[in-house]
Amino acid sequence: MAEYDIIIIGSGPAGLTAAIYAGRALVKTLVIAGRLSGGQLMLTSGVENFPGFSNGIQGPDLMQEMRKQAERFGAEIVDEDAESVTFSRRPFQVVADGKVYTSKAVIIATGSSAKWLGLPSEEKLRGRGVSSCATCDGYFFREKRVVVVGGGDTAMEEALFLTKYATEVVVIHRRQALRASKITQNRALAHAKIKFVWDSVVEEVMGQQKVEGVKVRNVKTDEVSIVPCDGVFVAIGFQPNTKIFEQQIALDEKRYIATKAGTRTTVEGIFVAGDVHDYKYRQAVTAAGEGCKAAMDALAYLEQKEVTVTAREK
Repeated sequence: MAEYDIIIIGSGPAGLTAAIYAGRALVKTLVIAGRLSGGQLMLTSGVENFPGFSNGIQGPDLMQEMRKQAERFGAEIVDEDAESVTFSRRPFQVVADGKVYTSKAVIIATGSSAKWLGLPSEEKLRGRGVSSCATCDGYFFREKRVVVVGGGDTAMEEALFLTKYATEVVVIHRRQALRASKITQNRALAHAKIKFVWDSVVEEVMGQQKVEGVKVRNVKTDEVSIVPCDGVFVAIGFQPNTKIFEQQIALDEKRYIATKAGTRTTVEGIFVAGDVHDYKYRQAVTAAGEGCKAAMDALAYLEQKEVTVTAREK
């Protein structure tokens, strides 16, 4: 059984920022990064809205730099998925790859996952025209034609945001009516740049090296058509990565981690940062900011409880 002062579950911007702050405080810190480490930025080709990179940076490169920085300050990183947690007794326990790790405080930063269409062609072209974040990638589609898949609030907000850049936004929805709130619907329906393809589903994202269009099937008539485009934004929702926490900590009605104040959860000593509880902003910079706050809150908790930490040499 390996013992730590702080265990951080997740290795996106929130988790790695928390690791940087915890490591610099000279407490024994473990990051359980996951087998697919780095979070959603690993699927983002270019990041131009993270401060400090005037020419932008590739998503995987940014995460690699953050990881190196966390390791430089002494954080240990395990590239395994957290399989289970026990928050009902202290020290807290986290199991990864069959090994038990214990800690005096835990920061949950497991993020959320975009819901995808499940098409091989969609997976092949992720980061090459297929995206799940208009705020992240919309800038790359200036003067381009793009498709948004979905009919809820997320889809309409993505479509409206993309009108800042794209010449035309084509919304493809499997029903005849939108599911978004009325005010958002009305804005989208009235926008001159937004067109709608109703009662239809995307069956294939077309293109070899980049998106060139989508193959669409009408669910009522089975008629198949091609919609030429340069980008596809899948906006059918997100799901928080909270399954292993369901019986251990309070979740809200959307299954995101519930908070009492700031980064504090309903279990004393357990903190949260990033998209696993934030379904509004979902940005790398806000996740990083929360990672900082969660680490500082966890360190304050250890000090307040007068917990003896495992000091490390600089």
